[in-house]
Amino acid sequence: MALIIRMRQQGANSRQRFRIVVTDSRNPRDGKYVEKLGWYNPFAPNDKNYFVDVSRVQYWLGVGAQISDRVKSLVGKTSPDVVKGLTAAQVAKTAKRRAKRKA
Repeated sequence: MALIIRMRQQGANSRQRFRIVVTDSRNPRDGKYVEKLGWYNPFAPNDKNYFVDVSRVQYWLGVGAQISDRVKSLVGKTSPDVVKGLTAAQVAKTAKRRAKRKA
């Protein structure tokens, strides 16, 4: 089972709101999910248009969940340290792979 943190569409087609959820990557976009981690409302004022529970995001990333690009940008607005950690881990993984390939 591959877990992913992504957005789940709510509301009408012309007034969409989104939940930030942890789900199995095989589930449909609006299908069942494991846990709700926050929400995003693109129609609200910019200072109050999203909420992300960063501690739960860190937990799920520690368990091995992947994160979508859009959710990563929202988490980066709330807590840039989490995104820096993800980037550092990806850079380290890439450097290790390159070193192994050269050897």
